Amino acid sequence: MKKLLFFTLTFLCTLQLTAQYGGRYGAPQSSITGKITGTILDANSGNAVEYATVVLTDLESKQIDGGLTNAKGQFKLQEVKLGSYLLKISFVGYAELTTDTVTLTKSNPDFDLEEIQLEPAALALETVTVSAEKSLYENKVDKVVYNAEKDITNKIGDATDVLRKTPMLSVDLDGNVELRGSRNIQILLNGRPSGLFANSVKDALKSIPSDQIKSVEVITSPSAKYDGEGSAGIINIITKKKSIEGISGSVNTSISNRTNNSNVSLSAAKGRFGVSGGGYGWWTLPRDATTLFERTDNSTDITSILSTSGVAESESFGYNGNFGAFYDLNAYNTINSTIQFNGFQTNNIGLDQGFLADSIDHFYTKDFSSRNFRNGYDWSTDYIKKFENPDQELVLAYQINVSNSISDEQAESIDSLGNWSDFEFNNKNENLGKNTEQTFQLDYTHPFSKKFKLETGAKAIIRDIDSDYKYEQFNYNTGQFEVNTLNTDLFFYNQDVYAAYISTNITLNEKYSALIGARYERTELNGSYNSEIDGFEDSYNNILPSISLSRSINQFTNIRVSYSERIQRPSLFYINPYATINDPTNIRLGNPGLSPELSRQVELAYSTFVKGTMLSLSAYYKNTQDIIESYLTVGENGNGITTFQNVGTNNSIGLS
Repeated sequence: MKKLLFFTLTFLCTLQLTAQYGGRYGAPQSSITGKITGTILDANSGNAVEYATVVLTDLESKQIDGGLTNAKGQFKLQEVKLGSYLLKISFVGYAELTTDTVTLTKSNPDFDLEEIQLEPAALALETVTVSAEKSLYENKVDKVVYNAEKDITNKIGDATDVLRKTPMLSVDLDGNVELRGSRNIQILLNGRPSGLFANSVKDALKSIPSDQIKSVEVITSPSAKYDGEGSAGIINIITKKKSIEGISGSVNTSISNRTNNSNVSLSAAKGRFGVSGGGYGWWTLPRDATTLFERTDNSTDITSILSTSGVAESESFGYNGNFGAFYDLNAYNTINSTIQFNGFQTNNIGLDQGFLADSIDHFYTKDFSSRNFRNGYDWSTDYIKKFENPDQELVLAYQINVSNSISDEQAESIDSLGNWSDFEFNNKNENLGKNTEQTFQLDYTHPFSKKFKLETGAKAIIRDIDSDYKYEQFNYNTGQFEVNTLNTDLFFYNQDVYAAYISTNITLNEKYSALIGARYERTELNGSYNSEIDGFEDSYNNILPSISLSRSINQFTNIRVSYSERIQRPSLFYINPYATINDPTNIRLGNPGLSPELSRQVELAYSTFVKGTMLSLSAYYKNTQDIIESYLTVGENGNGITTFQNVGTNNSIGLS
């Protein structure tokens, strides 16, 4: 009896499982499969529709299989499980068609739809949108933009090569950059100051590969949102950042008789998270440079003429590494963090000859060598808060820049003629520097309407600079180097800037718009020495207004007039009291007591397109107070000492 009950229950369970385990799409489960075929034709012409899309779905529109028609408009879906299906057929320019139910059974597993007619779609375009890529150069209301990524010649080289192609900039063979004839430029990297440019702009530009640059913005009349630094204007180098979904990378190298470089980059993004990194190295082959210096002194009864000339062999190398990551918490909150390492070194070795003619003739020959090495890093982290209105934004940012420098120089006279004892020398210079800069920043943008937008924010920049310099002279009596205490010290310099700004973007109508704002900056600085030299401190306040009015004459023609005030604080190069004495006839040292330059500029700009060519004209007048220039004094023994002074006022007029 128990066995009969067991078999009965087993049989019933088997029937139940069989009933539940039917085909996936409603048909009984079977090892038999079928196929669906057909031909797609144009309903009007009767021609075959090639590459039409055929999608097989179940009765609930879940996609099962699919394919494309061939040159004759035919399609074939094979190994289709038995069941009931729908076919959706589509092609560009035709109305989508869904067939009646197609059922494959054990007795009829194959189904031929024969000819299927597609009706051409009736297109009614309410709005036509014409889009185009950005042009190579753009002339905007407050800046000129060079879209470097659109220039295929920027695949190799460095940032110096890119800036040479940027309007209004001039770059000499050594890499020194000028804007309208001035080197007092604030260079930004992705809208932020970078410690990379703290010591040597020309060396820093070599460490940025050209294929990483997205665009360069030249801003001659910056709005109040930008730092007041840079009396000539601002250069903003924008690099390529986020990658599209997936993984991408590149490896580039170039070899030339000037600069050789190699570059590798890798980026990956998945959903709301992405990372990127890379490395770049460059080096130059040894090459010779000829120098010539002449000075005539008529300040005394006896005219003296100093002439020096020489040949130096130099070589340099550098590296740059970076790593960045971003994470979109949601559609309104994003965190970005980037760190960049850099370093570069220049070595020089050469031979100089000097000749001084006053009451008697003096002559010397010297050999010299120098090494200048710098390294450091920049780390920045941003938090960006978006709102329902895409133009409304809150940004919190922190950045730290650290750079270290080592400068070693040695010079020795190997031959001399005359009774000038300074021509018999053997000395060493060493300078160890450290520059730390921290930035705290808050920016908020609020659009009250399509015609009125407000930007406001605050910023604090804390700069700490140390310069440990030492000068040693060879004592021919003892045969040893001895420290010259008059030119050996440890210098501490602090420069803190606290700023707040407000700027408005106003659109009066379709033709007129305005950018009006003001920036307040307070500067606090102090310097001290490790020795008994008295320190100093100072502070000053500046209100820097900016106004830009623009009128659109037509879709392609614009005229703009602007007024701005800027400040140029002396950099480390100008204030460092470290004296370069590898040549006693021509000594250079900084001046910690310099005041900042203050400039006022009025600019009139006109831009238009003429038969596909952009034409941009601008005229400006600039007045600069307390301008900083090199200042040369000649001692009684003929030694020249070059330092820097606030020498007066400069007025300049220019046309671009």
